[in-house]
Amino acid sequence: MPSEKDVIAALRAVPGPDGRTPLPDSGALAGVSLRNGKVYVAINVEASRARVLEPMRAAAENAVLAMPGIEGAVVTLTSERAPGQPAPAAQRPRPQLEIPGVKRIVAVASGKGGVGKSTTSVNLALALQAEGWKVGLLDADIFGPSAPRLFGVTDRPMAIGEKLVPLDGYGVKVMSMGFLVEERTAMIWRGPMVVSALNKMLREVAWGDLDCLVVDMPPGTGDAQLTMAQSVPLSGAIIVSTPQDLALIDARRGISMFEQVAVPILGIIENMSYFLCPHCGGRSDIFGHGGAREEARTLGVPFLGEVPLALALRETSDAGRPIVATAPDSEHAQTYRAVARAVKAALEGASQRAAPNIVIE
Repeated sequence: MPSEKDVIAALRAVPGPDGRTPLPDSGALAGVSLRNGKVYVAINVEASRARVLEPMRAAAENAVLAMPGIEGAVVTLTSERAPGQPAPAAQRPRPQLEIPGVKRIVAVASGKGGVGKSTTSVNLALALQAEGWKVGLLDADIFGPSAPRLFGVTDRPMAIGEKLVPLDGYGVKVMSMGFLVEERTAMIWRGPMVVSALNKMLREVAWGDLDCLVVDMPPGTGDAQLTMAQSVPLSGAIIVSTPQDLALIDARRGISMFEQVAVPILGIIENMSYFLCPHCGGRSDIFGHGGAREEARTLGVPFLGEVPLALALRETSDAGRPIVATAPDSEHAQTYRAVARAVKAALEGASQRAAPNIVIE
């Protein structure tokens, strides 16, 4: 299987935006990642030249597709600023720095709300910890933070110097806007305030040494997702969806967004995959079944597993007693453990990528 270095070597045959300099030497190559035989490349160009440089983009895509072992390629053009104008302060590229002590950062995302993404994030973080990693969880949903309720933690974080100390949730280091405001308080913030809060919770928290920081993203493809992709080198993204068509439509948008900013897709989880009756043990496919698995196959990304819609999961989540921590031998906990093992194996085998520059025009 080719490596990222092999992809960059192949792209040397493609002239960059000036028509002469090899693309990797032109300074325009914003990101390269490779996952399951598919390559994702981001090229930074001036917005006004995007149409003119379409042949360069197509040539880069063809060069990658010609490589042995490559099954697909997504090459996109991104832009830092409008031509002839400095970028507004809110749009200037932020420093793309790793978080000291944090080896890997994984985003858990969904195209829409209500699919159980936060429950999945919490139990995945605990499952990764059970697999031997030091894990933290950042609840990045500023408007609807769920981590305090799911972990059963209500304390306020202490400050040491200029940094907040994350709270402990069954051994996982946790930070959430929900620790800083009352549960009933509505966060009526515009985009720049959300971006500022996310950056503070990323960089002004004493995370310490972590093998992985799991980020519970808000639903959708807006400011929070772009901030994460722009500010830190994401190791990958996990998409959570239910089997029904409406959820899968939005899941596709989430996958497309991460692909366009060259963030590897670690896989799709089908949540609420089926219902297990607590009385008779019978199974019902309330939202259909297998839609996420088929979508993963179509898109060429890993399918990480099926999590049922079960009373035990709802009860433990509402009670702040996550099932992976409080019932580790249960079938549901073992499902999360299997997902964690697949994610851990993928992350341990992947090289760390640099974060691309992304600016909204």
